[in-house]
Amino acid sequence: MPNPKVKLLPFADISNYVEDFDIVSTQWGGDGLVYVLLMNQIPERERGMFVQSKLKQSYTYKVLIVTDQTIEEVVIWGQTFNYHYVQPLHDHLLLVGARCANYGNEQFDLNAKVCDLDGNTIREFLLGDGIQSVQVTEKGTIWTSYFDEGVFGNYGWSDPIGSSGLLAWDEHGNKVYENRAADIADCYALNVVNEKQVWFYFYTDFELGCISGGTSEPNVTFMNPNISGSSGFSTDGYHFLFDAGYGKHGTFVLKKMEKPGRMSKGQKIDLLNEDDHPFKQARQDFRQHRLLLSEGNLLYRVTMEEITSVLD
Repeated sequence: MPNPKVKLLPFADISNYVEDFDIVSTQWGGDGLVYVLLMNQIPERERGMFVQSKLKQSYTYKVLIVTDQTIEEVVIWGQTFNYHYVQPLHDHLLLVGARCANYGNEQFDLNAKVCDLDGNTIREFLLGDGIQSVQVTEKGTIWTSYFDEGVFGNYGWSDPIGSSGLLAWDEHGNKVYENRAADIADCYALNVVNEKQVWFYFYTDFELGCISGGTSEPNVTFMNPNISGSSGFSTDGYHFLFDAGYGKHGTFVLKKMEKPGRMSKGQKIDLLNEDDHPFKQARQDFRQHRLLLSEGNLLYRVTMEEITSVLD
């Protein structure tokens, strides 16, 4: 039997905004809007390998806030830090760089910047090196997950901030939660649904963790989704749409929670673009029950409801 197919039509075309700019990332906000981070030139890696934190010249960033009907543009001039992620933080924007260096003697990069919608800096703070993912709740809790270098240390960090693999912060960069329940060597995927429901998926166990109860009274449960190396997942709490994992990135598997802590074997789902072709090299961002795909300058999205309706 062929895999169920879901055809997606683009909901936004950002071509008019990308001239002389490169797309750095495309992300959902907790508000259900799409946030696109653009940079006038993506800096080359140092020695071909290392992502720079501080930049040797100043760059211009743009953030596009995309709804069905409108695209709002925020320009942030004259920046000398390498940012990779953008999230709404109340009525401001949070820019975060994946890498930050520790120079010793209490000297280190501040890799988080809060800006207003005119591009002015409000404040800066430290969120640690080796950030894999940043997701902010509508109430302003900042969740950060870390890849292996952020967990084990590099860039001068002998006692890395991200050693637990998953942290939460308030809007001023004060730590409000640190993972103690899972042994995370690399947090492959994060899905912050709301203040009381945060899912994460991690190496080496490839288990799926769920934090309920918020940062003040966290309760963490685990289950095994039987999937290796997935880069992300969406969920409505019952269905889970996973990136299919090692060797199959960009293809998708739908699983159900058959009973608490146990998942179904799963059903492969084919997502197709408006030309009935599978997506090639699309950026993907999973948040809540939605998946965002960006290919070229076109943005696509699909909800869990749209996918499950094809199976009914």
